[in-house]
Amino acid sequence: MKLRIGIPKGSLQDATIELFKNAGYKITARSRSYFPSIDDPEIECMLIRAQEMARYVESGILDIGITGHDWVVENGSDVLELAELQYAKATFNKVRWVLAAKQGSGITSVKDLEGKTIATEVVNLSKKYLADHGVKAKVEYSYGATEVKVPHLADAIIEITETGSSLRANNLEIIDTVLETTTVLIANHEVVRDEWKKAKIDRLIMLLQSALEARNRVGIMFNIERSRLDEAVKLLPPTKVPTVSSLLDDNWVDLLVILRKSVVRDIIPRLKELGARGILEFPLSKFIE
Repeated sequence: MKLRIGIPKGSLQDATIELFKNAGYKITARSRSYFPSIDDPEIECMLIRAQEMARYVESGILDIGITGHDWVVENGSDVLELAELQYAKATFNKVRWVLAAKQGSGITSVKDLEGKTIATEVVNLSKKYLADHGVKAKVEYSYGATEVKVPHLADAIIEITETGSSLRANNLEIIDTVLETTTVLIANHEVVRDEWKKAKIDRLIMLLQSALEARNRVGIMFNIERSRLDEAVKLLPPTKVPTVSSLLDDNWVDLLVILRKSVVRDIIPRLKELGARGILEFPLSKFIE
C-alpha cells in the first residue's frame, strides 16, 4: 500500500521540496518528469499544478496534496483541509488576493466597480466576491502579467500578493482584501477512513509542521559558573526550562535551551557579560513542543 501525494508544480515546488527535506524526506524531481522519487517506499509523488490539485484529490486520483486554500475555494472542491502549512515562494507569511486599481483612478471601493471590467486568475472567487457586495461587473480571466492590464484592458484587477511590491511598482494601490490564503495539506474524504493511510498522513503532518516550527528557533548551549546558574536562567524567557548538565569541573555547568531567533540577539550578549563561555548557537531542522 502506498500514499499518493500531490506536490505543487511551479512557484511552490522548490519550497515544498525543501520543507520535505527538513522534515526528513528526500524528494528528487527530474526534468520533464511528473513523478519525483522520494526516499520512502510507502509514498508516491506526483507533480500537479496547485490550481488543479484540489480536483485530483477530490476525485481520489491523489490521496493528499499540497495547494493553496484559495484554489480549494476557486474550484469549489469538496476536500478536507487537514493542516495549514504557512510558507510561500518568497516569504513564510500568508498571502492575499487583493482588489487593486491604478492610483488616482477614482476607484476607492468595490462599489466603484459597478459595470466595470476586472482581470484576474481567480474568476470564480472574484464573481463570488462581487456578488457578496451586490456589485455587477465583468470578470475576465487573465493568463498572466495581470498588473499591466490596468487601465488599458481592465479597470481593476484581483491579484495575489505577498508584499505588495509588484503592485506598487506598477502604480497600483490595494483597495480591499478579497481572500487571505495559505498553503494547506488537503485530503480525499475516503482516505482518512483508511486506518493505515490516516496514520501515515498524521505522522507526515507532524513532521512537516515540526520543520516549519523549527524555522524560527535555534538551540543555544553555553557553560556558566554554577554560582551564577540562577542568574543565567533568569535571562531566559520565563516559559523556557533549560537542560542543565554537570561538567568535569564541579564549579561549572552546561546549559542547553531552545529559543526563538528573535530573542537570541538580546540574550547572548547578556550571557557573555554574565561570564558564560563556549556559547554555541545551532540551527534546528525540526521542533516539536
